[in-house]
Amino acid sequence: MADDPYSVLGLSRTASDDEIRRAFRRLAKELHPDVNPSNASAIERFKRVSAAYELLGDPEKRRRYDAGEIDAAGEPRRAYQQAGAGRPGGPGPDFGFGDMFSDLFGQAGARGAAGGGGFSLRGQDMRYTLDIDFMEAVLGARKRVTMPEGGQLDLSVPEGVKDGQVLRLKGKGGPGIRGGAAGDALVEVRIRPHAYFKRIDDDIHLEVSITLDEAVLGARIEVPTASGRVSVNVPKGTSSGKALRLKGKGVRNAGSGAAGDQIVTVKIVLPDTIDDSLAYFLTEWRKKNAYDPGRP
Repeated sequence: MADDPYSVLGLSRTASDDEIRRAFRRLAKELHPDVNPSNASAIERFKRVSAAYELLGDPEKRRRYDAGEIDAAGEPRRAYQQAGAGRPGGPGPDFGFGDMFSDLFGQAGARGAAGGGGFSLRGQDMRYTLDIDFMEAVLGARKRVTMPEGGQLDLSVPEGVKDGQVLRLKGKGGPGIRGGAAGDALVEVRIRPHAYFKRIDDDIHLEVSITLDEAVLGARIEVPTASGRVSVNVPKGTSSGKALRLKGKGVRNAGSGAAGDQIVTVKIVLPDTIDDSLAYFLTEWRKKNAYDPGRP
């Protein structure tokens, strides 16, 4: 059963039309969903206040309510319904909602306030988080989001999505009020760290260990990429920290369509045990080939 509209607006039955309008403006400005997007209690009160004004803001509907012909929901009371006492609805459904909401919140706040026998409001946007793996972010994936109330949303994670990026699913949020459009689902993507890949902008960075002989003599080694393992040439005389660039092996940019690169940084790792032959060779080599490595 609907609440007494005078009580909802905090007014007495002797309130003037201007007092009713002022009370509604004050409460609507305080409780509007655009002001309280995540306050369910305020949104529910806003609906009750709007319904009360829909009745009392129309002089003919107010007269019929005061006379007992209709109830707080605007429905004919049984005695009058049976006697055929209902009358045409006076000035019609548009009695100022559209102008009032436009005054209070601009055109976006009006959202069909004058149409359909009352007003309509777009549903709330609902926010969720989605944890995905590094490779799913690079290559894209189909994922399912479980909502707090138990429902599920299927979405396509685009190739190259970034950590913290918000994906918008149109019409998958809260239901609209009185025929208003449904809100959207806003899914924030959180990317789990990878064991050895690191993303910087559209490039993927990787550190790879090489042996002493590979650094000195050069070699071809295999390294992992997002699209599989590839063979890389390590030039003769490569030092630790040298960066090798693999063109197009990074993350594809959603805007430009171009892929970044993979940057492979090499690190020379010595054997656990330096045997006598290696030690003797380097001792003799150092006597003739000492050089400055550039230490500060």
